Amino acid sequence: MFATAARWAAKKGKPKMAPIELTTPPEQTQSITRAIFDVVREHGPLTISDVWDHVKDVGLRGLTSKRQMKIMMRWMRERQKLRLICDHDGPHKQFLYTTWFTNPKNAPPRPKPERNPRGDHHLPHPKP
Repeated sequence: MFATAARWAAKKGKPKMAPIELTTPPEQTQSITRAIFDVVREHGPLTISDVWDHVKDVGLRGLTSKRQMKIMMRWMRERQKLRLICDHDGPHKQFLYTTWFTNPKNAPPRPKPERNPRGDHHLPHPKP
């Protein structure tokens, strides 16, 4: 019992993440966040890749990379403009971004990836 208490006391807590400070000008930040918010609101719960594809189609000048978009989306999550939900599909997880006021149960269903009938991740190799 003493060993359990010692192990519990020795655990370090989760490190606190510092708030994100954006380096872009406020006008540019506002236009980028508005475009990202509109894409997520219009097209429902989206993955990072889906958001990036839609934002590329919009053609924002201030957004230079997917990495910058991910930082902006994390900043938006801190300010409760977007939220991250987890969609469980059996053993598979999918993380989706949605607006804070959207009910994920009312969202349109996501297309399921094609799977092997046996449920394997890989297709069987042909025999030589």
